[in-house]
Amino acid sequence: MEGKGSSLVHLLVIVLSLVAFGFAIAAERRRSTGTFVEDKNTNRTYCVYSSDVATGYGVGSFLFLLSSESLLMGVTKCMCFGRPLAPGGNRAWAIIYFVSSWMTFLVAEACIVAGAKNNAYHTKYRDVIYAQNFSCETLRKGVFIAGAVFVVATMLLNVYYYMYFTKAINQPARKASRASSSVGMTGYA
Repeated sequence: MEGKGSSLVHLLVIVLSLVAFGFAIAAERRRSTGTFVEDKNTNRTYCVYSSDVATGYGVGSFLFLLSSESLLMGVTKCMCFGRPLAPGGNRAWAIIYFVSSWMTFLVAEACIVAGAKNNAYHTKYRDVIYAQNFSCETLRKGVFIAGAVFVVATMLLNVYYYMYFTKAINQPARKASRASSSVGMTGYA
């Protein structure tokens, strides 16, 4: 099992990411919706929004994905500290997966935070006197879904990053054995 890494780390990264995915899906399903209410006494039209539970789900998704990424970066010491990686294909793949996972992580967190913020904004009451083209704005569909897709991409990239990272750490460094130099350093006379 050398070079595969800790099964516990793999399991925790996957579980935390799947919980973040579940919260993002739940946030999408429970987005706030607005309905018109007209007050006949004051001639005011206003929007009444449903509960703000999607914002809480979005925050939960954010925190679980952040926990997953923090756990992995803590274990691997963010690839910058600790033992150096042995040169070769495993190190190259570890670097590629590291950069890719950070990019998808940042996109996922941005989508989830933007969705939670906008959903919270659209749960405030709005009112207008004598409204003509008044609409109850809500969060656009798919913001939390985009975050959920990037959560899954981040999870997969993190698993591959950790796998190649541990292979590169446990791989013995190859030393070049040269009997003599093939390029002469003397000038022509």
